[in-house]
Amino acid sequence: MDWRHGAILVAVGAVAGFINVLAGGGSLLTMPAMVFMGMSGPVANGTNRVAILAQNLTSTATFVRQGYAEWRLSLSLTLCALPGTVLGAILGTRLRGAWFNRVLAAVMIAVLILMSRRPSTSAATDAPPSRQRVYLAHGLMLVAGFYGGFIQAGVGFLMMAILQQVLGLDLVRVNMHKVFIVGVYTLVALGIFALQGHVRWLPGLMLAVGNALGGYAATRVAIRKGDRFIKGVLTVVLVVMAVKLLWS
Repeated sequence: MDWRHGAILVAVGAVAGFINVLAGGGSLLTMPAMVFMGMSGPVANGTNRVAILAQNLTSTATFVRQGYAEWRLSLSLTLCALPGTVLGAILGTRLRGAWFNRVLAAVMIAVLILMSRRPSTSAATDAPPSRQRVYLAHGLMLVAGFYGGFIQAGVGFLMMAILQQVLGLDLVRVNMHKVFIVGVYTLVALGIFALQGHVRWLPGLMLAVGNALGGYAATRVAIRKGDRFIKGVLTVVLVVMAVKLLWS
C-alpha cells in the first residue's frame, strides 16, 4: 500500500464514518474500495472491522461527553447481540462474493416502509416502552448481532429499525445506543477475523483514521441537528443504497 492508497482509505473512511453514525451503509463504500486494492472478500470484511471499531468508540465517547448515556439499556442490548455476533463472524470469515446485495436492499426498503408509518418519534419518548416491546427488542438484537458479525454492511439500518420502531426511541438516542452496541460487538468480531488471518492492519488503521473523524463529525451533527435532520439523511441514504444494490 503506497501513500495514495492510504489517502484514499482515509477519505473513503471519513465519508463512511459520517454515513454510518447518522444512518448506516458506510461499509458499502469501504469494502469495495479495499477489494479494488486487491484484498479478498473475507480480508476486506475483517479489515473493515478495525475502522468500524475506531469510529464507534469515538462516537460513543462523544455522546458521553455531551451528556448522552443510558448504560443499563445499552449493555443489556449488547449482551443479547454478542452470541449472534460470534456465530456471524465465524461464518463471515468464509464469505465470498457479493450475493447478499439483494437481501441488504430488501432490509433497507423495509426500514423505509417502517419509518414512513411513523411520522414522528417525539411523542414516543414521553412514555417508556412496554415490557413486551423491551423483550422483543432484546431478542431482535441477537439477529442484528449475527448480521453485524457476518457482513456488517447495513447493520445500522437493522439497529435503527429495532431501536426506533420497537422501543420508540428518538433518533438521537437511537444513534447513541447503536454506536455503543456496534463498538462492543465489533471488538469480538475483529478478534475472530484476526485469528483467521483475515485482517490487514495498516490499511485498517488508515481507514480507521477516516472513520473516526467522520464518526466524530456526525455525532456532533446528530446532537446539534436532532431527530428531523437524522431522519432526512437516513431516508436519502436508504433510497440511494437500495437503488444501487438492486441495479447492480
